[in-house]
Amino acid sequence: MPKINLTQQYIKRQLECPSEKNRIEYCDTTFPGLYVEVRSTSQGQGTYYLRYKDKYGKTCHQKISRTYELSLAEARKRAQRLKAEILLGADPRAAAKQRKQVPTYSEFMLNQYLPYVKARKRSWRNDESMFRIHLMDAFGDFPLTKINREQVQSFHTGLKDHGLSPASCDHYIKLIRQALNLAVEWEIIEKNPVAKLKLFKADNKLERYMSAEQQANLLRVLDGDSNRAVALFVMFLLSTGARLNEGLTATWGNIDVEQRVWRIEASNSKSKKMRSVPLNSSALKIIAELRTISDEESLFINPKTKRRYTNINKTWKRLKTEAGLPHLRLHDLRHQFASQLVNAGHSLYEVQQILGHSDPTVTTRYAHLSSRTLQGAAESAALNLGDGQARIAQRL
Repeated sequence: MPKINLTQQYIKRQLECPSEKNRIEYCDTTFPGLYVEVRSTSQGQGTYYLRYKDKYGKTCHQKISRTYELSLAEARKRAQRLKAEILLGADPRAAAKQRKQVPTYSEFMLNQYLPYVKARKRSWRNDESMFRIHLMDAFGDFPLTKINREQVQSFHTGLKDHGLSPASCDHYIKLIRQALNLAVEWEIIEKNPVAKLKLFKADNKLERYMSAEQQANLLRVLDGDSNRAVALFVMFLLSTGARLNEGLTATWGNIDVEQRVWRIEASNSKSKKMRSVPLNSSALKIIAELRTISDEESLFINPKTKRRYTNINKTWKRLKTEAGLPHLRLHDLRHQFASQLVNAGHSLYEVQQILGHSDPTVTTRYAHLSSRTLQGAAESAALNLGDGQARIAQRL
């Protein structure tokens, strides 16, 4: 590290790195701490640096500029300002340190977001799947601070162009938004660039209701099927309006036959609150038959594995096809149960309580069924205007 009285002429004509070295530092005797680094790969030019000690006594190096960008006099002035700021407690390397601390999107998702939601979100596997299928390739290498609104908006549109449904496209944006909201909460980034990004918000509330004949066909198939456990499970969903996961995780400890109630644990409820489902006569008959099949803890046990069912898709596909209902989903059985309640004259409030909707607006999807019932009730009070109409016609 040769110490010399640097001059502008020296900067212009004499910046050379010896052939036996990769780099050399020319330290300025006029302004201690200022030096010019010259590398063997860039002979004739160098970089101004300020050498200083931070508040912990550690020697640090702050880049000022390239020698062709600033004159020596300007470099000394900038070094003087930096030195004054450092004496007042500033850290010139703070911004660089912060940039290094900001993780990439992949690092954040794998090391922070997914471990966090695994303990708090039952559908965390869906998040992991969406991340690996599309999000990792699109944003994985970007630091969180480099992800911007325009970039995510373009990604959103591109998903639709690749054949994903509008609702599926929106799920990806909701995941990005949720993850970045956590990054803001954890003070990794200052703000969420996609906080107000518009979604497609397509109406995907597809509901399939069976006619009385279709339901009779389904029950006929279920009554005669050899896979009795799955058949009873489907009938149980149709008799209670329960969600798939609620039925699969049902245990005998949650069933109170005397009180005719099934208590669903908060851990298995979508609302994350314990709720009670009233058991009607058909549900009780199913429970009575289940007692004769297995004495395991869970209601619905696979007779081959002696463990509770976690998936019945293959058998359900066969059953609904045999019933002539190939497009019927297991969740449609919940809609069917709700429609029967509404058409029997029960209020939407009663439907909400039985189905366990935490938000009453969710139940309003059945309002059109309620209006049909009300129209039928109103029709029963219709006046007989036949004779009056005939008299009016004669006058005309």
